[in-house]
Amino acid sequence: MMSMMVGELVLAAPAILFSLLLTLVMSHFLPLLLNPRAPRGSFGWPLVGETLRFLTPHASNTLGSFLDDHCSRYGRVFKSHLFCTPTIVSCDQELNHFILQNEEKLFQCSYPKPIHGILGKSSMLVVLGEDHKRLRTLALALVTSTKLKPSYLGDIEKIALHIVGSWHHGKASKITFCDEARKFAFSVIVKQVLGLSPEEPVTAMILEDFLTFMKGLISFPLRIPGTPYARAVQARKRISSTVKGIIEERRKTGSCKKDDFLNVLLSTNELSDEEKVSFVLDSLLGGYETTSLLISMVVYFLGQSATDLDLVKREHEGIRSTKGKEECLSSEDYKKMEYTQHVINEALRCGNIVKFVHRKALKDVRYKEYLIPSGWKVLPVFSSVHLNPSLHGNAQQFQPRRWEGASQGTSKKFTPFGGGPRLCPGSELAKVEAAFFVHHLVLNFRWKIDGDDVPMAYPYVEFPRGLPIEIEPI
Repeated sequence: MMSMMVGELVLAAPAILFSLLLTLVMSHFLPLLLNPRAPRGSFGWPLVGETLRFLTPHASNTLGSFLDDHCSRYGRVFKSHLFCTPTIVSCDQELNHFILQNEEKLFQCSYPKPIHGILGKSSMLVVLGEDHKRLRTLALALVTSTKLKPSYLGDIEKIALHIVGSWHHGKASKITFCDEARKFAFSVIVKQVLGLSPEEPVTAMILEDFLTFMKGLISFPLRIPGTPYARAVQARKRISSTVKGIIEERRKTGSCKKDDFLNVLLSTNELSDEEKVSFVLDSLLGGYETTSLLISMVVYFLGQSATDLDLVKREHEGIRSTKGKEECLSSEDYKKMEYTQHVINEALRCGNIVKFVHRKALKDVRYKEYLIPSGWKVLPVFSSVHLNPSLHGNAQQFQPRRWEGASQGTSKKFTPFGGGPRLCPGSELAKVEAAFFVHHLVLNFRWKIDGDDVPMAYPYVEFPRGLPIEIEPI
């Protein structure tokens, strides 16, 4: 009897396999048949679609072969199959703006499930609707009260001086600049959020776990013990436990002297403890990776343009000439760093730290001649707008002067921090930190890039070699 059953299964296996393959193929291509008015495009292979081609690494100041090819074949708005779902890709500035401005009306944040698993269900990056609005309102209030506060500016400058001071050896030396930028950004954000100084043991412990967390955030989402993703999930639990311990200690001692985000969080009853822990983690994430990468981009581009470096240096020499030897930078000094702001904006435009964001259509959306079907993923691609030669002359060239007389905020053609209700609330803090770091860098050192290292989009952006530079005290 058993042998007969096994024999029947063996005979039936080809039919079962064929049925599974047919189901897979039909489910993959069925959206094409059901939505003939969607933009032109291609779906690629079943299951993987065109995801692997879309994620092919390329220099971040280029579109990459996938977008170049699809835009030339189908136009700046096209359909594809990415991240296991039918997708509309927008490289059009007007449609991108429309998508961002209609958050929770026509479109909704829709990051892949593995991201939820690693960030946590209460993260501001993944929560929706009223929960997101509540968290973002708090984030904006904290940023507004912080950004030009003397104690905050003093902390930035003190940490910047500590980092650049560690390079003074009296002669030329080599450093891996991305590592130095990360040390600076992490020290600033940990001090601002948790009131911890770089030399405290708990700071080193959080940094170690945070580096594991960051590696897993950009890894293949395989939750098997030992994989980067699984280690990141565990690292997040340890960070959460550490932050909870700090919260409990503050409550136990009744300490309210520290001038940091956590103290404000503890004073509000609008958030649960889990939301407060997630808020801290979001703040660390936002203040660490984006800021450190922005500073690295500025150093990279200035290292290739002696003219722009000279203009930045002269600007900071002028600011320093009006101050005493040990006098700290102020909010008024920051406002004088006009050309530095042009350089920062241009580094953001050319470097494309955030290439695209994930959205989903909540209903059928008609925009001009396009139909965006309900339930489809929508990817507004910011880099395609930043590098569009019809919007930015000589788009692939680093030219800070293009920002003279231009608005310094976001616009339809410049969205380095997103837009709409999900515009990054800490974007101005990142610029302040970058400007203050650059101040002490250009006044104390000259540098050149050691070898060939360019920012690459994976689609997350990083310097493959960590941006090694030869640095020499002035």
